Amino acid sequence: MSQTESMDLIDKKLLDIIQTDFPLVPRPYEELGRKLGISEEEALSRVKSMKERKIIRRLGANFQSARLGFRSTLCGAHVPEEKLDAFIADVNALPGVTHNYLRNHEFNIWFTLIGPSWEDVCATIAGIEERTGVSVMNLPAEKLFKIRVDFQMEE
Repeated sequence: MSQTESMDLIDKKLLDIIQTDFPLVPRPYEELGRKLGISEEEALSRVKSMKERKIIRRLGANFQSARLGFRSTLCGAHVPEEKLDAFIADVNALPGVTHNYLRNHEFNIWFTLIGPSWEDVCATIAGIEERTGVSVMNLPAEKLFKIRVDFQMEE
């Protein structure tokens, strides 16, 4: 049975709502329950269950970092096999890393990094290079193309 087959219609409707319209109120699960005709406790229980089953990976806000004055960049690195685990652990421990990917390519590690200033971003990259001995390619975006991705659950 696939993950979506293990969800009922209420789970699917719940996912549709929380992807784009999570209630910003003191009791959000009460509001979700009201919209779905279930109790606050059931709404919270369903979200917890989907998180435990790895249907929901993360529940949190997405901010437009540039509008908050932050800077971001895409980074690539050619990491030798013997340094791979240590490099990945170092990068993943950084609070400004939002994504980190292993690729089958000469540049086998790609990650995005956000910081409060361009100087902070560059200093973070320099710190990675100093700690790991691996050179990091810094590729700041020249133009941002942001698309909204929602996964329609209810048929």
